[in-house]
Amino acid sequence: MSEANALALQQAVVDDLREEGDELYSLLKDMDTGYWTQHSTFKNWTVWDVVAHLHFSDYLAMTSLTGEDNFKNALREIRDSGSPGAFTDQWLADEDGHSITGPALLERWRNMFIDLCEALANADPDERFAWVGPGMKARMFATARQMETWAHGWEIYDLMGVTRSHADRIRNIAEIGVRTYGWTFVNRKLEVPEVTPYVELTAPSGVTWKFNDTSSPHRVEGDAVEFCQVVTQVRNIADTQLKVTGDNAEAWMEIAQCFAGPPEDPPTPGSRVP
Repeated sequence: MSEANALALQQAVVDDLREEGDELYSLLKDMDTGYWTQHSTFKNWTVWDVVAHLHFSDYLAMTSLTGEDNFKNALREIRDSGSPGAFTDQWLADEDGHSITGPALLERWRNMFIDLCEALANADPDERFAWVGPGMKARMFATARQMETWAHGWEIYDLMGVTRSHADRIRNIAEIGVRTYGWTFVNRKLEVPEVTPYVELTAPSGVTWKFNDTSSPHRVEGDAVEFCQVVTQVRNIADTQLKVTGDNAEAWMEIAQCFAGPPEDPPTPGSRVP
């Protein structure tokens, strides 16, 4: 692939990331401030916790883009603080040592998010940047940030009872979900079932997305939004209308995880249904 084509594809994903962030920011800036301290169905996190987590992850991404040594130093600071949560609390404290308010956090996240999008758009498309899991090129980095921004946004939409609109930019998330089929099992130290499931999804626009061998007897078919919810562990497979056929597909959908880090269990059935 030529550098020009690689940059164009990278820019397209960064544009999707930017739109994802813009949408969440629009929801939050007009939100009643009382929601900042309300607890969601995700690990009892408040809206403040959700935005702080996104901001912290964007900070790590920005640090990685400035160089591997800087990223390693940041990880060392986090370890020295005791935990990512403890580091984030210290990092987001005001001059008196108190946590900043939700609206102040929102603007701080927003400003760094804009800078991150700019940095990803201008990054060398062939360079691999350090991360807590395997290193990633800028295009995949942007996709991963979009995935996390989209996934954690659900905590807020569910809490507020707001119907979420959908766009075909979630194809990036669906693709991550499909590509991490093997990772889901490897991450749990399980043998990867040999025959990869065929995945056929209906996009928000109504078009059909197809992944893997159409002749596979193991299949996942249905709504693209619901598929993305399952692979990001926003919903349990039992709370969707996805059609799952074959042992391999069933085993995958029960534990699907498209994000880096130690194995996480999906929410229990019914626990995150608004």
